[in-house]
Order: sequence, then structure tokens, then C-alpha cells
Amino acid sequence: MTTSVGAGRGAQDHKRGEFPGGAELFRLDPAVAHLNHGSFGAVPLPVAEAQRRLTEEVMADPDAFFVGVPDRIAEARGRVAAHLGGDPDGIAFVANATEAANLALDALRLDPGDEILVTDHGYGTVVAAAARRARTAVVSLDPDLPDEDAVSEAVLAALTPRTRVALLDGITSPTARPLATPRLLAGLRERGITTVVDGAHAPGMLAEPLAGEPDFWFGNLHKWAYAPAGSAVLAVAPAHRARVAAPVPSWEDDRGFPRAVEFRATVDYTGWLAAPEGLDLIARLGAGQVRAHNAELVRYGAELLERIPGVTSLPYGEGLAMRSLRLPAGLARTKQEAAALREEIAARLGCRVLIWNRPGGGGIRISGQIYNRPEEYERLTAGLRDLLSRG
Repeated sequence: MTTSVGAGRGAQDHKRGEFPGGAELFRLDPAVAHLNHGSFGAVPLPVAEAQRRLTEEVMADPDAFFVGVPDRIAEARGRVAAHLGGDPDGIAFVANATEAANLALDALRLDPGDEILVTDHGYGTVVAAAARRARTAVVSLDPDLPDEDAVSEAVLAALTPRTRVALLDGITSPTARPLATPRLLAGLRERGITTVVDGAHAPGMLAEPLAGEPDFWFGNLHKWAYAPAGSAVLAVAPAHRARVAAPVPSWEDDRGFPRAVEFRATVDYTGWLAAPEGLDLIARLGAGQVRAHNAELVRYGAELLERIPGVTSLPYGEGLAMRSLRLPAGLARTKQEAAALREEIAARLGCRVLIWNRPGGGGIRISGQIYNRPEEYERLTAGLRDLLSRG
């Protein structure tokens, strides 16, 4: 992790570095600067086509499809696990990270006196899932904490004798920085704490998304892994798998985790079955090249935004495709203010970004993806400078 923004490379370097054919792989509105891939992702055309073929297969012979779908899900899961570096018998398809969090927390069977440690950078619905099951202790992490050691020290210092579980982001959603690092997970494990990692942004962005071997880990595939919406995975360490219960009873209950969790009778499985195509596409494009391109592009965007008076870069993780910056004081102090500014940027500038709120003043998060171009960040910067100067 570093606190500085690299310099010395201008716009012309980035213009020459556009990802060849990247934009043509997506059906995004060219009039909009889609700089918020980290929120909802985007489905490449080859993956959408694979899902379309699967839908036609369902329509042509529903009986054959649904009778054979559990085995096909298992095959797709194995392909995803190979890309993530996980155990195919320890990973289950789920709809999204929030559902995965609920399944993981239910498996822990917490007692009334137990406590779950969370942070104020956690994703809202995931933190809410923890609060439904036990008392939560919220660690307030200053977005300006300089490095991994400072973050780990703050988390470990907040543990109490009641803390049984630590629910932490792998990469924080609003501030886009690494949190549940292997070193921190090891420190928690040494203290007897069960670790649950929200790795929503890890698949497709990180070379080793499961690093640190947490007890429970979940990640969305529809973001950086190019899968259709409603595609995510839950990875569970062997010691906990037998306690993960299916969200609803099904004909696969006797098979246990992961098949019992995955089978949901007559629902749309086409997104899960097409999900491996997204990771396969990244591999064909060159996973290292995709990651390096996205990280360098968002670095350029952050460097531009930092030139706006009052906008300051936050500490960040090297190689990530998201960056977050603090806005001038007094902006985006509440969810309502953040949402209003986000929509104003969309309406006036034609740019999609994430605006996060924080008391005293929030910030802006941008993403970099192979469909993005340097001039989109230049457009955002020019428009945001003008918008902020007018108050």
C-alpha cells in the first residue's frame, strides 16, 4: 500500500495504452462515461451470448435442462474454482455477496453473548446481516490511515473478550483499499477469531483472491469477473462446511455443501452456468495485462482528480482497478447528499461514479476497465472542477 500518487506520465502515454478491442467487447452506451464498474460490473458480449444460448436450451427442453442442471452447476463451479485457486468442493454458487454473508453467519450459530467485529467501511447490507445475528462492534477506520500496519493495528486493538467473529472487507467498497490482508487474518486466527471476508471485488481483479485462507470468504463474479448479474461464490473452510445450511429445502439436501446450497428448484441458472466464460475471457485477454491496464488507467484518473482544489487522494492498494479520493469538506456528509451529488454528476457530466458519504465530508470512487478511455477521466475532471467551483 502507498500513500502517494505516481507522476511523470501524461495523457498521451495513456491514450497510446488503450486496451485493444476492449470497448468492442461490451454493449455500453458510448455517450456515458462508465467509471463505476466496481458497483455493478458489465457483461461482455461473449458471456452474454453464452447465457443466451443457455436460455434457448431451457426453452427448448426444460425437462432435460433441470434434470441435469445440478451436475452442470458442479462442472461450472469447478471451472470457477480453478480460476480462483480454490477447492471446488468448498465453493458454492450464490446470488450475491449479501446472500453469502447470511449463509456464513448462520453457519456460525452464535450465542447471545457473542460479538461480531465489523468496520465502518463495510458494505451496508453485509453489516446489517451481522447485526441481525449478534451484537456488533464497529471499528471506525480513518480513511487516511497510512498503511496496512495501521489498519491491522486498529482492527486488532478493537477486539474484546466477547469477539468471536471478524467480518472484514477484502477490499473496502467505498474507499477501495485492502483491509483483510493475509497478515491481519493471521493475527486474528492467532487470537482464536473466526474470519469472514467480504471479497466482493476480488474475483477478476486480484491474482490471488483467496489469499490468507479465511474461514469464510465470498466474492461477486458479476463485477470484475465479467459474469452475468446474480453470480457470486461462497468459499468455506473444511471445518465449517457441514454447518452451512441451504437457504431453502431442495432435492439436493442430502448431498450437503455445496450442492444443497446451489440447487433451488425451477429458477434461472443460466447466469451461473455462463459465469466461467467471463473468467475464461479474462484468461484469453491475458489476466495480468487486464489487471495492469485497469490499475494504470484508474491511477491516471485519480491523478487528474487530485488536481481539483479540495480533492485529495486516499491511501490505496497497488494494482487495484479502483481508487477513492476525498471530496472538499462539507460535501456528501450523508447518504442523501452523496446520492444527490452522484445523480448530478450523471445528469450534467454523463459520468457514472460512486459517491460515498462520511460525516464532515465524503468522497468519490472511480474504476478502470478495459472499455474505459483516458478522455473519460479528463471529461469527469473538467466537469467536476466546474461543478464544485459553482458550489
